Amino acid sequence: MISLMLKPGREKSVLRRHPWIFSGAVARSSGTPDPGETVAIQDAQGKILALGAFSGQSQIVARIWSFLPDEPIDTAFFQNRLQHSLARRSFMAEKTDETAALRLVNAESDGMPGVTIDRYGTWLVGQFTSAGAQRWKREISQILLDVTGTQGIMERTDGEVCSQEGVPESIGPLLGTAPPETIPIREHGLTYAIDPWHGHKTGFYLDQKDNRFLIRHGCHGMRVLNTFSFSGGFGLNAIAAGADHVVHLDSSSNLLNQAAENAQRSQLPEDRFEYCKANAFHKLREWRDAKRSFDIIVLDPPKLADSQAGLNRAARAYKDLNWLAFRLLNPGGQLLTFSCSGRMPVDLFAKVVADAAVDAGRNATIHRYLGPPADHPVALAFPEGRYLKGLLCRVD
Repeated sequence: MISLMLKPGREKSVLRRHPWIFSGAVARSSGTPDPGETVAIQDAQGKILALGAFSGQSQIVARIWSFLPDEPIDTAFFQNRLQHSLARRSFMAEKTDETAALRLVNAESDGMPGVTIDRYGTWLVGQFTSAGAQRWKREISQILLDVTGTQGIMERTDGEVCSQEGVPESIGPLLGTAPPETIPIREHGLTYAIDPWHGHKTGFYLDQKDNRFLIRHGCHGMRVLNTFSFSGGFGLNAIAAGADHVVHLDSSSNLLNQAAENAQRSQLPEDRFEYCKANAFHKLREWRDAKRSFDIIVLDPPKLADSQAGLNRAARAYKDLNWLAFRLLNPGGQLLTFSCSGRMPVDLFAKVVADAAVDAGRNATIHRYLGPPADHPVALAFPEGRYLKGLLCRVD
């Protein structure tokens, strides 16, 4: 087996069980491994610390499969890992509901670097965004089909991560039956049509499941603004709980149409929805100048910080958005504000929101810190897995 020897002192993260080996930490390699090939990770004295998958085109040159140096990385290894991943979710009602959606494998936090698997009804949709995941994806897919009894698994490996990791884009069926153009799912009593072929990520943002339900508390009779509305989840839950009016704001006509169709599927009154296609930054300023106001505002923008270098720029954008939201909120109003940028620490995000409130001249309090649901676990040794963070704030 080819080995990667680390520079002196660079073994500390491995000893803390962090699963990433950056190229700058490697002193030398004993050979030239193929993409995804299993390599031994050695300290500067030659002691094997872990086994990982090699990725020569990525800044993360190896992702660790196992911290047991003698553990074979084979089909049995992945069968064991996947069974453990499913067992962690055995208490969830969605696991046995054929109309529900559930994350089955959450990449590094489930000990499966680069592997994300979501179940929509009776189909699986997977992302295999590392060289190791690509090397083993058919074995992983077959194990999952055998264990879950689902009809088929489709791959949705696409986007910027492919060029960053040096993996090919791939969209289409892997094993079993190909999914239809849309898959109906039920969440909190509402019906959504998931597009596994063209939708964002695997087709839906399952990480916001609990937060979509949270908006139901205290929204009866309220006027709600759902910014970056995607397929309408926050707004649908608000109307289902008795909100008076919901504005969906998004820059995509297609997504606004999906939100309207999901409202119809869920048999919600159409006259209580408003759909606005616009740039959120521009529209919020326009509404501020027009003195428009809301009782509840949701800010759920796409990832604004793609790198550490872009963090300052992202912080300014988050502050601008939250400042505008605070200006638009009625006294006693609520702000649900989120960042899905893994580079944005939760303490920095809270400071940005606090600064926005001060600059907007509003007294605000944090009533709850928000995050993903239980099917999106975060390994303690892998804080990068806590990419989604949010705050529930109230203003005086």
